[in-house]
Amino acid sequence: MKAFMHADGQLCLGEMENPSPGSGEVVVALKAAGLNRRDLKIPVRRGNESQPLVLGSDGAGVIESVGANVTEWSIGDEVIINPSLRWFQKSAAPPDAFDILGMPDHGTFAEKIVISAEQLEKKPERLSWEESGVVALSVLTGYRALFTQGELKAGQTVFIPGAGSGVATFMIQLAKCAGAKVIVTSRSEAKRDSAMRIGADRAIDTNCDWVAELKEETVDLVVESVGRATFNRSLEVLKQGGRIVVFGATTEDTVDFDLRSFFYGQYQLFGTTMGSREELRAALTFMEQHNIRPIIDRSFRLEEAEDAFKRLEHNEQFGKIVLSME
Repeated sequence: MKAFMHADGQLCLGEMENPSPGSGEVVVALKAAGLNRRDLKIPVRRGNESQPLVLGSDGAGVIESVGANVTEWSIGDEVIINPSLRWFQKSAAPPDAFDILGMPDHGTFAEKIVISAEQLEKKPERLSWEESGVVALSVLTGYRALFTQGELKAGQTVFIPGAGSGVATFMIQLAKCAGAKVIVTSRSEAKRDSAMRIGADRAIDTNCDWVAELKEETVDLVVESVGRATFNRSLEVLKQGGRIVVFGATTEDTVDFDLRSFFYGQYQLFGTTMGSREELRAALTFMEQHNIRPIIDRSFRLEEAEDAFKRLEHNEQFGKIVLSME
C-alpha cells in the first residue's frame, strides 16, 4: 500500500506491506485523512530515526477486514478514527496508557490502517469523506478546551487568538452554537472575514492593541494555542477571576509571566490535550444537533502530501487540510 512516512530523517511517499488485523483490531481502507500541526512536529522529534513511521492522526474510511473478538463492527462499515488512544472516560487528566495516533503507532496517511476496534466511531452520514477525515482530533480538542476545562456557558465571552487553525474554526462554531460571544484574532484580513462568516462576533487584527480594542468587552475565557507570542497579551484582556485554557504552543513553549499580577487577578490556568472518547461522542452529538460542519481549506491527493505540509507550515490555511486517498 502507499503511505506518506518519515524515515531516515526525511518525509517521503513509499510502499508498505498491507496490514492484517490482530485480536480486537480491524483494518480500515482510508478514504481521507486530515493534517494537524503535530504532524509538523513529529519529524523534528524523530530526527534521523531510520525506522519508517506513517504520520497522521485523523482519518475516515471503510472497514476492510475484522480480527478475532470484534463484535461491534463489520466489513463495510463506514467509520472515523478516534486518535485519542486508550482514553475512554472523561477525567481530569488522561490515563497513563494514553497516546495520540501517529507516533509511536503508524498513522492515517496511508491507504490502510490497522487499529483497535475501540478507536472507531460511526461516520456521520451527513458529512462527506473529506469532512469525516478531518473531524476527530480538532473537534475533540476544541470541545474539551471550551466546555470541560473552560466551562463556557451561554452569555459568556470567549477570546481565541488565531482564527485560521482547524481547532479554532471548530471552536468558533461550537462556542457560538452554545450561546457565547466569540472574539478571534488574525493578521490576515481574509481570515478575519472568514471567521466572521462562520460565527465570530468580532475579529481583530493580531497586531492591534488588544487591551484598547477590547476595553468594552468582558472576556470570561481565553483559549490559547499560540504560546509565547500571545500568552501575556491574552492574559491582559481576561477578566479578573477568568479562565485561560492552553492546548498548544505554535510559537515557543516557554512563557514568562508576572506571578504577582496573576494571583492578585485570581486567574485560573488550565492545560488540555485532546480528550476522552466520552467527550468525542458528546462533540459529535453537538455537531449533529447544531448542523456544524468542518471547515475545509483545501484537499490534496496522498501523492501531494509534501505540498499539503508546506501549506500548513506556512499557516496559509483557514480550516482543515485534507489528504484524499480516492
